[in-house]
Amino acid sequence: MWLRISCDLAFTIKTPTPFILMLRPRSGEEQWIEHDEFKLFPNVPIIEFTDGYGNLCQRLIAPLGDFRIHTTSDVQTSEFVDVDLYAPFVEIQNLPNNVLCFLSPSRYCESDRFNDMANTITSGKLPGYQQVLAIEDWLRKTISYIPGSSEYPMSAIEVNKKGSGVCRDLAHLGIALCRSLSIPARMVVGYLHDLKPMDMHAWFEAYVGGRWYVFDATQTGAKGGYVSVGYGLDASDVAIFTQFGPEIDIIQQQITVVQIKN
Repeated sequence: MWLRISCDLAFTIKTPTPFILMLRPRSGEEQWIEHDEFKLFPNVPIIEFTDGYGNLCQRLIAPLGDFRIHTTSDVQTSEFVDVDLYAPFVEIQNLPNNVLCFLSPSRYCESDRFNDMANTITSGKLPGYQQVLAIEDWLRKTISYIPGSSEYPMSAIEVNKKGSGVCRDLAHLGIALCRSLSIPARMVVGYLHDLKPMDMHAWFEAYVGGRWYVFDATQTGAKGGYVSVGYGLDASDVAIFTQFGPEIDIIQQQITVVQIKN
C-alpha cells in the first residue's frame, strides 16, 4: 500500500534554540520512500547526519519568533506485518554484531529486572517468535492502552506498576521482557495508517529467526501500514525533536496519514 505521511510542527521560540530532529523516514527492507519534502519557515541552515542506529537526523538553530516545520513523504509499505510462528530464537553467538546492543538494559527498559516475570508469561512457548507473541498478548490483556495518558516516557518498571500507558510505554515493557529472555528488541517510532487518535506512534521489534519482526500491543491482528522513522534502545533515542536551552512553546503538532493507492 502507498501512504502519504505528513508532520506539521510549530513553535514560539524565545531565544535562538538548537534543535535535533528525526523526521525523515528512510528506505529499507520494509518500506520504500518515493518522494519527500522537508520545509522550514523561516528557512534556516540545516545539516543532516546519520546517528548510531542509522536514523536520518537533522540539526539546526531555530530563530527567535514563530518557527514551523513541515515534512511529507510518499511511502510504499506492507498492508500486513510479517508473521512467522516458527521463527526460532537466535543463539547469542550467532547474532549479528549490530544487533547485540539491543540485548542490554537501557534507561527505560530495565530488562535485568524482569527475568522471572518473562519466563512466567512465556511458559510452554517455543523459544523465539512464540515467546514474543505471548509477551505482546500479555501486554494487550494486562496493560491498558490509554492515548494521551502520559506526557513523559515511563520506564518498564513504572508501566508494569501503573498498569496503563501510551504506546511508547507498552513498547518499553515489551522490550524489557524480550531482552530479559535474551531476545534482542528495539523501540521504533513512526506513523501508522488508521491510528485512532492520529499521532506519532511507537511499537517494538524483536529479532528472531534471523530478522526483525513488528509487535504492537496497542493494535490487533496482523494489520500493516507502519512507516518507521527512528530506531533505538528506547524512547530516549527516538524523539522526533529535541531542543536545547530554555523552554519553548509548542503551538501545533499535526500528524496526517492517508492512503493514496494500493
